[in-house]
This record gives sequence, structure tokens and C-alpha cells, in this order.
Amino acid sequence: MQANVNAGSDRRNAFFCVPLRPLRLKVSGFLCAPQCPPWFMVLLVLSITATGCTKSGQVATPSSAAAAAVEKSEAAAPAQNLPPDSSPLPQIDAKRAFEYTREVTAFGPRYIGSENHKKLENYILNHLKGDQVEDDAFTADTVEGKFPVRNIIAKFPGKKDGIIAILGHYDTNYPLRNTGYVGANDGGSSTAILLEFANYFRGQINRENPGSSSTPKLRDGYSVWLVWTDAEEAVRQWSDTDSVYGTRHLAEKWEKDGTLKKIKALFVMDMIAAEDVNIIRDTNSTPWLLDLINSAAERGGYQSHFYALQFGEEDDHIPFVRRGVPSADVISVPYGYNDVFHHTPQDTMDKLSPKSLEIVGNTILETVHLLDQR
Repeated sequence: MQANVNAGSDRRNAFFCVPLRPLRLKVSGFLCAPQCPPWFMVLLVLSITATGCTKSGQVATPSSAAAAAVEKSEAAAPAQNLPPDSSPLPQIDAKRAFEYTREVTAFGPRYIGSENHKKLENYILNHLKGDQVEDDAFTADTVEGKFPVRNIIAKFPGKKDGIIAILGHYDTNYPLRNTGYVGANDGGSSTAILLEFANYFRGQINRENPGSSSTPKLRDGYSVWLVWTDAEEAVRQWSDTDSVYGTRHLAEKWEKDGTLKKIKALFVMDMIAAEDVNIIRDTNSTPWLLDLINSAAERGGYQSHFYALQFGEEDDHIPFVRRGVPSADVISVPYGYNDVFHHTPQDTMDKLSPKSLEIVGNTILETVHLLDQR
């Protein structure tokens, strides 16, 4: 299959699709329209679902480190016997989340090392005043020089022993820094949904601990850690060494201090606000966790927005997958027909919808609820 690569982009611009609905796919130089014979489409689906893809568009074999880690994680997967649940479905404030996205995007390009990037850090921290916040700050040595990198972590403690981590990057693409690229969906939506999750978990803790008390306020389930990850984007061209600088550092740190062993599930939120949102089933993610997300989507009536496409993604979850952490990449690609908006100056607010933030945000909150019930 020939990859479609947009000029100036370095990640997620090549993908393999399972055609569960009419698509035009470019296969070895030929366009395959819906008129292709059924036998050809069956062979295409079988060949695609057996493989993944790398950022360069090359086929990724099942023997890759990420695939091996996913297989190991699945072997130790918890049983999916979910008890009947009649509790109210969790709800984010989608309009507020959309306004956060607008405010984040209004900063303009927010690539590492820029003044706008620093302004966005302060914006995030201002929203987290009163919360338990930690920094994971370091200097990244990249192919374009040294850059300050800062992962921001907000912790909402729980009564159960364990952590649910939800991540989303806040930087924008460095190679596109002089093009007017503002990353409304890619960087903006992930920053915003975590701010709205912070509102939700802060409010949940206050609801579950009414009145003043000298004892710490805890949510009824696991601790939830929200992580605004930095330097997710490549500074030149996506590769194992030029990408996900923030999470590679954080995963190593958490491995050394024992945090990774406490993580029950890890989610990466990325590019989730497009009007036609459709979360892929990422073959580099942990299958049982993807199944749990699907159960949550079904309970909310959002299942049509999940898993129509299946292929392998490289994102902030990979450093954790490789260390055996149950992880799910929650991402909607392609972004526009043939991925036309991805990593271009056309990634702007007019392509996004608060409804998409509602669909994805509510589904992940329900997944957290299902994890709490285990």
C-alpha cells in the first residue's frame, strides 16, 4: 500500500484503513473505489488487519517491541465480567471544553521553546490552582538542539490502591512553526479535554466528600493522574528518537520510582475534536482496554464513533506500552478526507465540534468508572 504523505508533516500521515464503509483507498498505485469486486475488498481487509504501520508508512510486523508488549499485556488481562450498572452516566461540560480549545488555539503556534508555549504552560497551571500539581521538567537533546521540556501532572487521589493516568500533549508541531499552524485539533483538543477532566474529578471529589474535614478528600475509586505531556511532536522527522520526548522521559522516571507498577490503565487523548470524530482501534494499544472503552461507548450510545477503522499508531502511549503498562491511544484519524487537515495550517477551530468532545470525553469518563468497579 502506498502511503499518502503531506509535505511538512512527520507523524500519523500514513495509515491503513479497514473499509467498513465506502472509502477510496490507494493501493500500490491504484485507486480502489467502492466498485471494487467483493473478493478484492475481503483480501484487502485481511491483509490490512494483519499488519500495522510506522510513521514512514512502512508495514510494521507483529514482532515489533510494541506489538510484543501488547501481546504480553493481553495475556495478563483482567476478566471483563462487568457487573450490571444503573448509575448515571458521567458528563463533561462540552461547551466549556470547546471554549478551552478555542482559548488554547488563540495562543497561536505553541512549539517547544517558544514564548507561546510558555504562555500555555501558565494557562494550564492557572486552571489547576488548588489541585495537587507536579512537574516533570528536563532538557531534551534533540536533532535541532537542546529544548526545555515540561510535563505537567495533576493528581486526584482515590481510596483504591492504584492509578489511572490520562495523558494529552500541549505542544504544536515544531517543523511547521513558521507556517501559521495553530494545531486546534492536534494539541489544542488534548490540552482542553484534560482541563475539563480536571473540572470533573475536582467536582467529583468535592461531591463525594461534602463539608469540611481535616482528613484528605479522596475519590471513591482509583487515583486519577492527568498529564499534559510536552514535546510529543518531532522536531524534524518522526522516529523512535525524534518524537514523544516528554513521555519517553516520564515513562523512564516512573519505571525507576515504581509508579508504573501502580498504573491500572493509561489513556492518551489526541486529535479528538474533529466534527466527524471516529476513534480508531489502535493495534499498538492494549486490546482488553480498547474493549472496555467500547463497552463504555455502547452504554453512552456513542459506539458508532468508535473503531470503524483499525491500524497501528505511534503516539505518547508507546513508551508505556513497551514497559507493559495497559494503554490505549484515543485518537481520531484521518483528520479530514485523506487526512488533508492533519499537520497543515488548516487545522483550525472551524473543523471542530463540541459534540465530538462530549462523545470522547464522556466515554473515557465512563471507562474510568468501569475501571473503578473492578
